[in-house]
Amino acid sequence: MTKKTDSDNDNGIIRQFNELKKKHPDAMLLFRRNSFYELYKQDAVKAAAVLAIEITDRMLPDYKRPVKVTSFPQSALDVYLPRLIRSGIRVAICDALDNPLKKKARQDKAENNDRTIQNNTDMGKKKKEQGVQEAPDRTVENTVDVKPAREKKSKAKAETKAETGMDNEVKTEKKDEQKTETAQERKPREPQMVTANGEKVTHGHAYQSATNPADWYFTAKIDGQQLKPQKMDAADLAAYQNKEMTVPQLMERYYPTKLMPKVSEEAFRMPMEIAGPDGSITVNKFNVYKEKDEQRPDFGKYKFYVQVGDTNMSAVASRQDLNAYFDRVATPNQLIEKNFGERLHLKSAYEKYQLPEGVDPKGVRVAKDRNDNKWKVSVDLGEKGQTSRHEISFDDGYSLFKTKTATREQIAAKYLNMEITGMLAANTAKVEKSASMKM
Repeated sequence: MTKKTDSDNDNGIIRQFNELKKKHPDAMLLFRRNSFYELYKQDAVKAAAVLAIEITDRMLPDYKRPVKVTSFPQSALDVYLPRLIRSGIRVAICDALDNPLKKKARQDKAENNDRTIQNNTDMGKKKKEQGVQEAPDRTVENTVDVKPAREKKSKAKAETKAETGMDNEVKTEKKDEQKTETAQERKPREPQMVTANGEKVTHGHAYQSATNPADWYFTAKIDGQQLKPQKMDAADLAAYQNKEMTVPQLMERYYPTKLMPKVSEEAFRMPMEIAGPDGSITVNKFNVYKEKDEQRPDFGKYKFYVQVGDTNMSAVASRQDLNAYFDRVATPNQLIEKNFGERLHLKSAYEKYQLPEGVDPKGVRVAKDRNDNKWKVSVDLGEKGQTSRHEISFDDGYSLFKTKTATREQIAAKYLNMEITGMLAANTAKVEKSASMKM
């Protein structure tokens, strides 16, 4: 007896795929199954690369080995079909036909049901006809003769049940063996990249929103854990579809904190010390909470809370800082300096403020307004004009005059950089216009 190959047992969808592929080798076959279009084998690999959709290894009926399969909803055909055609691929849409053996089995079952119904109807007629006949004389049963017949009947039932149980056990064993073989055949997906912490990034891909087709999202898995999808920019999507942007680059853009090296647990222990203007500052507590007071303007937002001695402070946390905190890639010291540095009068908090190029620092003036008795900053740009006088906060004034951790130029840059940039741009445009008029 010859052993059957997979092609001999291939009576389902894969057989249809192979037959149509022989007739149309240069075409990509889209099989319509229920509410999805499915692609198999080499067509699935090619389509996944062009459309940037996920591809899987699936066990199909009537086929013993896992097959490369990718699919998309019928509603997305208008989006994906033009994309395939523009890439130079010839596409053929096919309707998946039923397995001939299964179809014949269903027909036979239907015929048997019809026969059963017909037989039942005939039996009813016979019962009616027999009911008209005279009842036979009652006879006394011979218990000796009847008992063995009943025993034979019950014995036959018991044997049938035992055989059925044996068959079920054999079927269960075969299923378990098939599952084991399938698990052995499936290979773990190779990582698309490895983070600085040694975590494996897999399943990184872009997909289209089912509710809003105009929106696309990027997602991935880190060590098998699904990340929250991030909405993609149109430029990033176009670059990814044109293979100008890779998965590692998208990971760095949308999940930067997942790739950064984690800090030690010791850096999160309280209390901790921060170098302040008058010596070390002791931080007793630092955590994250969600504002629950409906009367506050930042209701429902996540905030950082810090306790320094007898002083309690809070500030709205940005998404980047929240991710850095929960992913343990930034220390509380770093987050405190970034979000509370100016309130703690730290010198490092003001280093980010710089005046635009070409602005003379000598034009910066910080003085008290006689009208409202408040400290204000302004910048004289010479021929380019003079800025407005902007009020500075108490913390900035304290850092400027008391602790000396901020300079006048830094204070001016903090409050007036946008106004200065606008004035410089307007002056440049004015000069260019006058020059063109002279020409």
